[in-house]
Amino acid sequence: MIRYGPAGIPLSCKGRTLKDGIEDIHSLALTAMEIQMVRPNTDLRAPEDEEIGKTLKELDSDSGFVIAVDKGEEGVSYDPEIPIDEEDNLLFMNYCLAPCYNDLYSLGRMAKRHDVSLSVHTPYYMALDGDLFGNEEPADPDEMPEETPAMRSFTILQNCGAVLNALGGTLVVTNLGPYGEDNPKHAKSRIVSNLKDLKRWWKSEGLTPRIGIEITGNSNVWGSLEELLDICGTRDLKGFVYPVLNFAHYQARTKDSLSEAEDYYNLIEQFEPFYKDFGNIYADFSNVESDGEGNEKWYTPIKKGEIKFEKVAEALAEHMPEITMISDSPLLEHDAVYMRTLTERVLSKKAAKQLKEKRRELQAEAIADGELAPADPNDEADSE
Repeated sequence: MIRYGPAGIPLSCKGRTLKDGIEDIHSLALTAMEIQMVRPNTDLRAPEDEEIGKTLKELDSDSGFVIAVDKGEEGVSYDPEIPIDEEDNLLFMNYCLAPCYNDLYSLGRMAKRHDVSLSVHTPYYMALDGDLFGNEEPADPDEMPEETPAMRSFTILQNCGAVLNALGGTLVVTNLGPYGEDNPKHAKSRIVSNLKDLKRWWKSEGLTPRIGIEITGNSNVWGSLEELLDICGTRDLKGFVYPVLNFAHYQARTKDSLSEAEDYYNLIEQFEPFYKDFGNIYADFSNVESDGEGNEKWYTPIKKGEIKFEKVAEALAEHMPEITMISDSPLLEHDAVYMRTLTERVLSKKAAKQLKEKRRELQAEAIADGELAPADPNDEADSE
């Protein structure tokens, strides 16, 4: 199955809530939505008297969007069934996807009824190539050490994973971060180590979504195709981390390497082995303008830019991979519908051609068996 959908709430949607977005996507006959969690950071507050003893799932909209409970020395718990104690602190998100955490479950059920597959994209600035805890001790021993960029990124992934798990979604899509000045081998080692730590935490919390790392459109940022496939092929990360195909980023990064339908399919084919036991290959599509030096300049609508989606549609129609196509275009849902329409058009032409060829085969067999007289060439000439 090929799914299509926008990266975010449709631009034409009258409401701006997640519920509005899911309903609007369904009305457009689209079947996927990538939720943009651009501000998934949390703040701390003490629980109100009426919140003590309740679980995250029992808090209502008056409590705001509480995503986890800080239990002091026991650590932060994302378990929605653990009661809140008086000594705890609540982690709440100012960026609200829903009135309260418990609403995510009903939104997930609604998305499933409408056959809308949900995923999440983290903020675009991430830094998983550093040390989680840093090397410098604070000058004052009573002070908490400063949070490292890697730890901030780790926490963002935890928040996004918890949200998507409640929604019943599939993939948390993220970037890895800039190369920096460190040795690439050392940086890769830390990325893999951090992802292994995340996997252990993920498993301890019982989360079902997986992590997707996408091809990036900047030559100074981790995320070439080779780097993605290398990291996702790491033995301890298989089945947890998946490569995400971003056509626009690949086109920019490889300096205009996509032109024919076969180029697109050969690219898609490299992702298929990783998704055998997971489901649809995950891909983002937009047209693009690049600087010719391996860097994306900006996204453009599908009809303008360096990529011909008609060639992508030919590749999809010819090989029919299991794939989710997310529109990153400035026109979001308009171009998601346009992608689906173009692919359906190519499929219709392909089906008509196959039907015509089948009809000719049947006619030839009937003539050979004497069941049908050969066509008169003069009749064909007259019809012309």
